[in-house]
Amino acid sequence: MGDGRRRIGTAERRARLALRHRLADTARAAVPEEVAGALVALHGTDPATVYLAVAARVADAARAVPETERALYEDRTLVRMHGMRHTVFVFPTELTAVVHASTGLTVAARERASLVKDMAAAGAPDAAWLAEVEASALAALARRGQATAAELTADEPRLRVQFAYAAGRSYEGVHTVSSRLLRVLGVEGKVVRGRPLGSWTSSRFRWAPAPPHPELDPAAAQAGLLERWLRACGPATEADLKWWTGWRVTEVRRALAAIGAHEVALEEGTGFVAAGDLDPVAAPGRPWAALLPALDPTAMAWQRRDWYLPDELRPELFDRSGNVGPTVWWNGRVVGGWAQRADGGIVWRIADAGVRREAEPAVAAEAERLRGWLGATRVTPRFRTPLERELSA
Repeated sequence: MGDGRRRIGTAERRARLALRHRLADTARAAVPEEVAGALVALHGTDPATVYLAVAARVADAARAVPETERALYEDRTLVRMHGMRHTVFVFPTELTAVVHASTGLTVAARERASLVKDMAAAGAPDAAWLAEVEASALAALARRGQATAAELTADEPRLRVQFAYAAGRSYEGVHTVSSRLLRVLGVEGKVVRGRPLGSWTSSRFRWAPAPPHPELDPAAAQAGLLERWLRACGPATEADLKWWTGWRVTEVRRALAAIGAHEVALEEGTGFVAAGDLDPVAAPGRPWAALLPALDPTAMAWQRRDWYLPDELRPELFDRSGNVGPTVWWNGRVVGGWAQRADGGIVWRIADAGVRREAEPAVAAEAERLRGWLGATRVTPRFRTPLERELSA
């Protein structure tokens, strides 16, 4: 480059991804906590994604479900809560305060103001009444330990109150205080998702009190979260960082300066790595394959994806909202997609014939590994994509 900056090319970026995201078979983790720590956050909008993402990265995939349930609901070393971009993730519990201060406070203020405004517009009770109901509901949740919205409503009947939303508009409807208030409390870091009703694929969750955490300075929390993410996913561009965090660009730049991030040269322009992370990273000792689930945190980590995702694959692998479906990886890049059929079989497709011949034995082994631990469980992604629909038919 001639400007003194270290250049990090596509090959090294794929090597970093393979090792730091625990995807190469030589880098697999022992327990879910190691996976979540390595990735910073596991996408939790689709409940199955958490378990499938862990299973793809641990040495003993057959233990992924019970071990993840242990971490989430018994040891509470992992927590499911609202995080970046107003989205539900699973985080290491020690990051609760950092996530809340860095990304939750601003969103929480907007959500509460919106609830109070919508209730006032509908002639529903005021903010003082809402605060009284909130205190009662939180006390009930503390007594129960975990509870569904219906159970909390039995304890605090005022949660049943309904109010009109967006009256006169095409999207008008009726909201209940329980659904809106619990969402606000989740964003505010007062409650988190607890054990689901049903199996690990269920999206019907109980609520639980949030783990106690200190109040942190938002700017310091943003710096801490950004540094942790860069050590997992760097190098990344400013656009990548703004997209993943959901922050303003001024906040991203302030956090980069606070942690002393290094500028590096990428094929698409300027990127950043955490302080002290300039040493070259060699590729794993042998080729590797992975079958990652829909919304996997690796596939969704960066806004600019050209270095691991060919343009021609995007229409088949993403839905119209930009959610990625199940993907097949070969040596640090997406080469195709996969799905589970009704009979439990794992089917996959790699369009490029040359890549298919090279990768087929390893991909087939990963497909069998996945089929083996899933057993009788059937998983359908919450956000379905064209190739997943075609393969699963």
